[in-house]
Amino acid sequence: MTNILEEVQIILHGIWQRRWLALAVAWGVCLLGWLAVSLVPNVYQSRARVFVQSQSVLPSAAGVTSPLDQQKAIDQVRQTMTSAAVLERVVRITDLGKGASDRDIAARAAMLRGNLHVVSQQDNLFEITATSADKSLSARENGQIAAQVAAGLIRAFQETSLAGGQEETSQSLKFLDQQIAEQARALEAADQRRVDFEQRNGTGLPGGGSIQDRMAAMRTELAQIDSQLVSAQSALAGINGQLAATAPDIVMAGGGGGNAALAQAEAQLATARGNGWTDSHPDVQALKRQIETLRRLGNGGGAGGSRSPNPAYLSLRSIQAERAATASALQARKAQIQGDLAAVAQRQVQNPGLIAEQDRLNRDYDAVKQQYDKLVNDRGSVRLRGDAQSEGGAVQFRVIDPPTQSSNPASPNRPLLLFAVLVAGVGAGVGAAFALSQLRTTYATTDRLERATGLPVLGGVSEVATPARVALGRRHARWFYAGCGGLAGLCFLLLAVEFIQRGMSA
Repeated sequence: MTNILEEVQIILHGIWQRRWLALAVAWGVCLLGWLAVSLVPNVYQSRARVFVQSQSVLPSAAGVTSPLDQQKAIDQVRQTMTSAAVLERVVRITDLGKGASDRDIAARAAMLRGNLHVVSQQDNLFEITATSADKSLSARENGQIAAQVAAGLIRAFQETSLAGGQEETSQSLKFLDQQIAEQARALEAADQRRVDFEQRNGTGLPGGGSIQDRMAAMRTELAQIDSQLVSAQSALAGINGQLAATAPDIVMAGGGGGNAALAQAEAQLATARGNGWTDSHPDVQALKRQIETLRRLGNGGGAGGSRSPNPAYLSLRSIQAERAATASALQARKAQIQGDLAAVAQRQVQNPGLIAEQDRLNRDYDAVKQQYDKLVNDRGSVRLRGDAQSEGGAVQFRVIDPPTQSSNPASPNRPLLLFAVLVAGVGAGVGAAFALSQLRTTYATTDRLERATGLPVLGGVSEVATPARVALGRRHARWFYAGCGGLAGLCFLLLAVEFIQRGMSA
């Protein structure tokens, strides 16, 4: 511990012996540093926060984006705010564009890009920072310029976004109309090729789709017709049986009552047989006995009886004709389908590539049709999005914090820099004195001399402090302290001037 204290004392002694060098270096460093600080221009700043969000009134196909697309939209907003068109608009609507030509406006807009910073703090929330550091302007004017630039950027972005959204919609619709016209011509050509193929090969099959699909549909229809034809023939056979068991005429008695009863009984018997009852059924046997009795009574009733058409027979003949026509139509349709299928099968044997060619034509037509329908849907979506943007604006824009205006510079922190230069100057002076003490080696104590030479030191001679030397030392000390105090005083004077200037410009 004693050795460490001794070394520290030796270092401090060496620095003190070269204190004039330290003071001179400190003055030189401080003067140069303060001069450099004075040359640094003041930067005046204006901040604003805005909320920007794309419209979300449409479905995803018409403009709503995924999280990845939302990040792209945020980057696009940031790039749009600092684009050349927006910056030139900012220059024109602020004091920067007074008396400037188009070339000057473009140059000032390019210079303005480095003085504007747009940072996305959160989703859809942006902070705008505008700076001004023109030495030819006063502090108040620089602050006003920075605030004007921030406000002008907000205004220019709103105008550009609205105009840009409408122009983009118009260009998109124009492009889609051209594509739809081209696809319509291609669709018409593909459909004409299909028609030519049908006419050339004469497939004659109804319906749509390929030949195989239509043949499968016709086979299904043929199976249904077979089932319907069996039912129709069965119903026709049943009505023929009922018609064979029904008398075409009925005998009318003079009184008319027996004949009416006979007609009613015969109608009941026809209905029972129409329901499928056989002759062994008890009700059928009872009706037959009743009919025989009524007929005997009618024959013996006198000369007043006569014969007339049986209504039940006429009804059965009408039903028979209808069911026969149905069966005949089904039979004709069956024969037609069988003939068409046989003709197509024969063509397939003669031309094996017929189905493959039609499939190719159908695929081409379907592909063009899908593309055409997609373009038509896209055009409707773009038009709807354009209408929504025209109604509510391309983006939702809201100013959260309006642009600030301050006459105090945001940077540099001149008081801190002045004090930092003072500390750096003192440190440089002390460092120079220490470095010189290390380069020009001296021995402050006898022990250090003994260690350095390896020889025994018999003793040392102390400095004799005469009155003249003491007076000279005190005078030098006063000069040194005055130099140190002057350095510190000059620093505090510069700080006071800086604060006074800030107070006057506020």
